[in-house]
Amino acid sequence: MFITLEGPEGSGKTSHIPNLVETLREKGYTVFPTREPGGTSIGEQVREVLHSLKNTEMHPRTETLLYQAARAQFVEQVVRPRLALGEIVLSDRYADSTIAYQGYGHQQDLEQVRALVKYATGGLVPDLTVLLDVDVEIGLERGAQRRAKGGEWNRLDAYQLDFHRRVRAGYLEMVKQDPGRWAVVDAGRVWEEVQQELREKIINRIKKA
Repeated sequence: MFITLEGPEGSGKTSHIPNLVETLREKGYTVFPTREPGGTSIGEQVREVLHSLKNTEMHPRTETLLYQAARAQFVEQVVRPRLALGEIVLSDRYADSTIAYQGYGHQQDLEQVRALVKYATGGLVPDLTVLLDVDVEIGLERGAQRRAKGGEWNRLDAYQLDFHRRVRAGYLEMVKQDPGRWAVVDAGRVWEEVQQELREKIINRIKKA
């Protein structure tokens, strides 16, 4: 089963993965946690280029294509082999991030972006995608606090407020378009409450599958 976590900046996706993995393993599931961009040696190298604050001149089309290059490697080297073994793959971001950020955020042609994503993934769609939804201002403030503590602050984090508002709106539109695949969790609450709801939604979907 392929499960992905999505959300705007500061939604807390990355912080929830370890506890989710621990909970699922305690229940007897074989879980492989991973992330995008990255998850492979090639993908991590591309991630460094994409996220570097040195690359502020990067054009949106370049950004989009680099993400797809990393994603194609990720799908073929990590996701498909793990799924073939019957494992649960739990990924911090996947293809919906491109639709939200490079599509809605950069206001590129959505059909063209979707076509690139389909090519890069070979049509592989998650069984469940959980959107950790949070107000843009709250998310960016969390990001600033993370940066002050020495956490990651990347090139996309530094985009203007309107960009991040379009990203969040894009996510919510995708939920409306495909409600059967998506689940939404209010990530503006305290961490423990968010973690509990994440566990419940994911475990319920696994049991149904």
